[in-house]
Amino acid sequence: MRRLIALALLLAAPAHAQVQVQRFDFRAAPPADGATHVPPTHAYDGTWGWEPGDPRSFSVRVPEGNWRVTAVLGSPARASEMTIKAESRRLMLDRLAVPRGRTATVGFVVNVRTPHLTPPPANAPGGTAVRLKPREQGSRTWDDRLTLEVLGDRAALAALTVQPADVPTLYLAGDSTVTDQPAEPAASWGQMLPALFGPGLAVANHAESGETLKSFVTELRLDKLLSRVRPGDWAMIQFGHNDQKAQWPQTHAPAATTYRDWLRTYVAELRRLGARPVIVTSPERRNWTGTRVRPTLSDYAEGARAVAAAEHVPLIDLNAASVAIYEALGPARAPLAFNDDGRDATHHDNYGAWVLANAVAAQVRTAAPELAAYLRPGLAPFDPAHPPPPEQVRIVPSRAISAERPAGN
Repeated sequence: MRRLIALALLLAAPAHAQVQVQRFDFRAAPPADGATHVPPTHAYDGTWGWEPGDPRSFSVRVPEGNWRVTAVLGSPARASEMTIKAESRRLMLDRLAVPRGRTATVGFVVNVRTPHLTPPPANAPGGTAVRLKPREQGSRTWDDRLTLEVLGDRAALAALTVQPADVPTLYLAGDSTVTDQPAEPAASWGQMLPALFGPGLAVANHAESGETLKSFVTELRLDKLLSRVRPGDWAMIQFGHNDQKAQWPQTHAPAATTYRDWLRTYVAELRRLGARPVIVTSPERRNWTGTRVRPTLSDYAEGARAVAAAEHVPLIDLNAASVAIYEALGPARAPLAFNDDGRDATHHDNYGAWVLANAVAAQVRTAAPELAAYLRPGLAPFDPAHPPPPEQVRIVPSRAISAERPAGN
């Protein structure tokens, strides 16, 4: 009987709960504590290793879920400085310096997911996987492994431990201004946000370029997000850039009517599962009338504010904050916050994504105090009317460089 009970408990446990703790040692000396030694030339073999053609990206095969990564950094021979990004360029650790002969141990949580969904019952509508776009095929966002990008000219990774993490999750639903942009020089506030939270919270960025409130549903992205949500999780919802496009008749949602109705639907679905929604207004485009930003999304921002007030949902007014940031920089320097050397007036680069993420975190403090408890200790205050100059924000670029613009919003 005891064996039957034990088997039943094993089968009922989450998939990642059945995975052993995995330890890796990158130093030349024999590994300690049962860790696996990682030679610098060991290519990913379906279990672990360096990604082929990308010697700075190390992958470990794991089931989807939240994974706590503990990294030991430093070298006995030289001073080091490291940046670590996870999956598709999610910033986890920003330029941590370690003196020669010393080590530093840091921890963070990475969310891993696949596109698979539990098949619906016979004759029930739905599907078995998220309907990915061609550009998402083969993406690190949707694969069956946890990938860490180890960056910096003086990087020194000594050891890694990867183990399941039972922590709350902050889900992100949105468009290209939120998504984990796959390549330089594009970036979004959503992929900078993990670095602003401590190791007690996971950030799961489900946003994707070109999405609207409607298409996020029809492509089963909302289904995927809801399938992973647990009571006590949070979800930030930011749409508007594409919902306003009347030339997209199948997904157009007028700001005063169906846009608000769809937002209410998201709020209701999240609350049904015990999650806590947070509505985010869309960052403005960089268009000018003299030295003032010309609004193009104000009606959608107002719609989001109205739903948040009526439904008693925390609001992050990123639209207002983005206007303050751009106007503080001014017409001549605001392009330094945008993709494609400023030729793109919608999508951001690393600097722009970083300041917008800090604007989000700053408003979390007052709008969602329970979520703010998970912000990284010592996080500096941020005033969008006085953003740090671009020269002071030096996010290490990812290895793969691409000058292409993000496809869609």
